[in-house]
Amino acid sequence: MEKFKVAIVAGSKSDASYVKLTTEELKSSGIEYQTYYLSAHRQPEEVAAFARDAAEKGFKAIIAMAGYAAALPGILAAYTPLPVIGVPLDTSPLSGWDALLSVVQMPKGVPVATMSVGRAGARNAALFCARIKEITCRK
Repeated sequence: MEKFKVAIVAGSKSDASYVKLTTEELKSSGIEYQTYYLSAHRQPEEVAAFARDAAEKGFKAIIAMAGYAAALPGILAAYTPLPVIGVPLDTSPLSGWDALLSVVQMPKGVPVATMSVGRAGARNAALFCARIKEITCRK
C-alpha cells in the first residue's frame, strides 16, 4: 500500500505553535508529514514550485496555514491537483476574521477545504486528513 504523506505549509515560522497542534494529531493518526514555511506574499515563486511538485514528492494532501490576508491556501490550490486544507489563523488584529474570509472565498476552479479559525482548525485539519486517508487507502 502506498504511503499517505501530508505536507504542512505555514506562512511564517511564527505559526509554529499551530503547526505543532497539527503534527500532534497527525502523529496520533499514524500519518507521515513534512513541514514547510513559505510565504505566499514574500516567496510566491517558491510556493508555486512547491505546489507543482507536491504530488510528485509523494504528498497526498496539503495543510496550508496562514493569517492576515491568508493567500497561501489559495495559491497552493491554484498550482496542485492535491486536496488543500486551509487553516485560517487568528494572528491578526481582526482575530482571524480576515484570514477566514480570504481562505473561504475561493473562486471556481480553486477548491480549498476551510477549517475553523485558530487552534481548533489546526487540529481539525489533521483529523480531516485522517478521514481522507481512511477513504483513499482502503483495500
